[in-house]
Amino acid sequence: MSFQRPPAGQAALPPEIAFLQAEGVDGQLLIRAAAAAAEAGTDAATALLQAGLMAEAAYYRALARALDAPYLDGPIPFGLGLRFPDSVAAGLAPLAPGAVAPCVLAPRGRMIADLLDGPRRASRPAITSPTRLREAVFAAIPEQVADYASHELRRRTPERATAREPAVWWLLVLGLGLTAALCLCAALPAWLARTAMLAAQGLFLAMASFRLAALAIRAPVSADATVPLADADLPVYTVLVPLRREAAVVPHLLKALAALDYPAAKLDIKLLLEADDPETGPALARIPLPARFEVITVPPGGPRTKPRALNAALPLARGALLTVYDAEDAPDPGQLRLAATLFARLPDRVACLQGRLVIDNAGDSRLARAFALEYAGLFDVLNPALARCGLPVPLGGTSMHLRTDVLRALNGWDPFNVTEDADLGIRLALAGYTVGDLPSPTFEEAPARLAPWLAQRTRWLKGLIQTSLTHGRRPLANARSLGGLETLCAAALVPGTVASALAYPVCLAAAAWDFLVLDIAAAPAFLDNLPTGLAITLFGTGLAALILPALLGCARRGWGDLARSAVWMPLYFLLISLAAWLALVELLRAPERWNKTRHGLARTSRRGRAHRPAGTPGTLRHLEPACGGRGAGECGFS
Repeated sequence: MSFQRPPAGQAALPPEIAFLQAEGVDGQLLIRAAAAAAEAGTDAATALLQAGLMAEAAYYRALARALDAPYLDGPIPFGLGLRFPDSVAAGLAPLAPGAVAPCVLAPRGRMIADLLDGPRRASRPAITSPTRLREAVFAAIPEQVADYASHELRRRTPERATAREPAVWWLLVLGLGLTAALCLCAALPAWLARTAMLAAQGLFLAMASFRLAALAIRAPVSADATVPLADADLPVYTVLVPLRREAAVVPHLLKALAALDYPAAKLDIKLLLEADDPETGPALARIPLPARFEVITVPPGGPRTKPRALNAALPLARGALLTVYDAEDAPDPGQLRLAATLFARLPDRVACLQGRLVIDNAGDSRLARAFALEYAGLFDVLNPALARCGLPVPLGGTSMHLRTDVLRALNGWDPFNVTEDADLGIRLALAGYTVGDLPSPTFEEAPARLAPWLAQRTRWLKGLIQTSLTHGRRPLANARSLGGLETLCAAALVPGTVASALAYPVCLAAAAWDFLVLDIAAAPAFLDNLPTGLAITLFGTGLAALILPALLGCARRGWGDLARSAVWMPLYFLLISLAAWLALVELLRAPERWNKTRHGLARTSRRGRAHRPAGTPGTLRHLEPACGGRGAGECGFS
């Protein structure tokens, strides 16, 4: 095949797109792709396809002709040896005997140039597109894909996976242990029983003090002070977005993702659908998607959880960095660029950066305002302080940015844990990694009514119990892996959160009775007063630890109007306690149930976004503003 020569003074086109000249592709389009590749520091084929300058199927058909190889479209006759995820990750799969070639190849990036420049062989593989290969593999071996997503963590590291035994046995053992401890304390001499009580109170006081200590740690450096990396130095970034019955928010989601300030050639956005979802797929089909978006339908299987869907997509991630967004999320457009810049400057042991989750619809109800206060304390005060001190951080289920190789080494998420983010944070700490702070907001929608809020919070607390039981099976070994202070922090943030929620109404009622009804008489000896004094101190410290971080978070966000709602926080924590008791019941009755939160119901927005009625169909018109006024073709819309 002979290629046209470029005009005098113009550099030759890269081989991965130069062959397209003989196919009649506009030379100016190829020059644009080559220039975009040089600016982004990637290969020209990826730049061409990710910018939407040429359809993927058309490109790979042309590549097959240039290689004098058959092109496979439609059903692919796979042979023995087809494996997930190996075949998709390698872009190579065996074909059945008698097929047009021994195997089928879906090359990417530099491999395309190597094929074009390499010697022609008599036995050539057939060619297909990466999307077609992935679809065909999912269709050919859906059970294998589902099994990988559900059971790979348990196969590889069973000690880090949710226990196979019913939770009732673990809770029974825990209950018996606590009963035995109480009986032992009752049989001890008075001075020894008092010592044990003081030690327990001191432990709980130390755990509550973690939240108060965060108030004294200075605010982190602003994102504006960070000099971003040049486009050529940015890594490929994978964005995973699990969706299930989310048709109402699809237009808003796509606009938010299209607005991300990151080179299109280095974006790998995967929208994950469930096979039995009749709503979200049609909603996506009505909106022309940029070429950097990929829609993946996860094969049916159990458990029906978000981490299972994420596990199915993890082997397909092309990025060196990876993040997860929820359907209702609106991340700051510069969040990926900032995360990539920070990762490049941080040591390898920082495997994760947690973004700042911000409740956007705080004006919808008093419950939403309390939720917003809670998030302000957690993501603007507590998490940044823990990250600065190198302590375990309770990850959010969204906007946590990870090094992909570390996540794969940890075998992804636990699909049987319904609060997979907390579990992943503990597993990162146990593996010796730390979590950093990412001072970039992601706006979220909070449930404004009690019933959906209670269902969501019940699931979160149920997952914290699952995480506590999973990593509490080897307490001494895990404590040695973490270290003393880290163990105390993890205990305060995971089982301590559940225990304090369960005990909160009892402590609140006892304190109210003691302070308002009874007189607290002073004993003649100091040591006799110490347990009562510590109990009062612990109660006051606990309330302060719940309210003061929220107030400081409001101050850092400039939410003076919202800070006035902090007076309702003690009542809000009674609702959290109710959710904790419901979580215990649900853990016994339905440990894998994923209480789905409906989105697209917000009526207000603190950042001024105008909400359209839920379910309004989206069009390309809704996405175009995110392109900064450029044409659809230039932004990657087909």
